[in-house]
Amino acid sequence: MPPSQASALELLFEAPNLAELPLPSALASRYGGKLGFGRPCLIANFVESVDGVVALPGPAESGKVVSLASEDDRFVMGLLRACSDAVVVGAGTFQKTPKAFWYPESIYPAASEHFAELRQRLGLALHPTLVLVSASGSIDATAPAVAEALIVTTRSGEARLRPTLPPTAKLWAFDAPRVPMGAVIARLHAEGARTVLTEGGPSLVAELVAEKLLDELFVTVSPVLFGRFPDDGRKALTDALDLGGVTLDLLSARRSGSHLFLRYRLERDS
Repeated sequence: MPPSQASALELLFEAPNLAELPLPSALASRYGGKLGFGRPCLIANFVESVDGVVALPGPAESGKVVSLASEDDRFVMGLLRACSDAVVVGAGTFQKTPKAFWYPESIYPAASEHFAELRQRLGLALHPTLVLVSASGSIDATAPAVAEALIVTTRSGEARLRPTLPPTAKLWAFDAPRVPMGAVIARLHAEGARTVLTEGGPSLVAELVAEKLLDELFVTVSPVLFGRFPDDGRKALTDALDLGGVTLDLLSARRSGSHLFLRYRLERDS
């Protein structure tokens, strides 16, 4: 359904004095108001169940199941991609959607024309750069999105990837056992990627929070419960790290039916 025909998200709360981008009217109407970011910035976007599940076990991509196939969630995903210079994903997230492109119109085709107009207004390239993070280099180099991606890895990962990586792909290799995300984000900003979006997975986002790199978090809360039990393979929004109680400042809240669309700023001194 085109944005002009879809119901707008209902604005419940918005903090004053937020930055504002020149959204095309169709996108502003669909989103239910303004959207903008201080730059440079790193933002994350997730959909989670009411009981906090964002990722389910198995090879299939979890977002559609967790979101209950929400069209509004797909719209917000597309809008945030359309605002971004780069989209950062971890290898685990990438492996669940090997044929996907992390383009705005890929997730919400109905607004493709308006996403393209927004990117033109912002002076951005036609598509955001996919930044694929894999310390081990264990990714399928034949996946379509890899050809235009920036692969971030270690020296051992580089040795594994080089023989099969398409010549059009870029590669950054670091002399460390793990990919140093602080150095990655700083280099992306320095090379012109002012607004960077990450869509996970949970381990990557936990690392970004722990290193105080993440500026804002967008969360779609889906009206569904999955439950948890030991070793169930289900993951929460952040995984594998003790974050010690990082606090968040609510910037906006929207709703569509029983779905909530929340936006937070991470407190740096928590």
